[in-house]
Amino acid sequence: MARARRTTHRSSTGKKLYAVRDAHGRFKDIQTYERAHGADIKRSSRAEAQAKAKKKVAKKRTKKTARRRAAK
Repeated sequence: MARARRTTHRSSTGKKLYAVRDAHGRFKDIQTYERAHGADIKRSSRAEAQAKAKKKVAKKRTKKTARRRAAK
């Protein structure tokens, strides 16, 4: 599922806002940029999670082969 496209606006107090619209063009969700950005940083994408897991497996393999070579 694709993430909804956000548009930026400014509030009356000058804070940066992110707005998401539904299919009819009405506002579905409005958040401050600060809160939305923080939530994005805390959450990792599927691609990032797969890359991290792949890196972990590769690191484990190199450690294992290093131990085997040291034992010989």
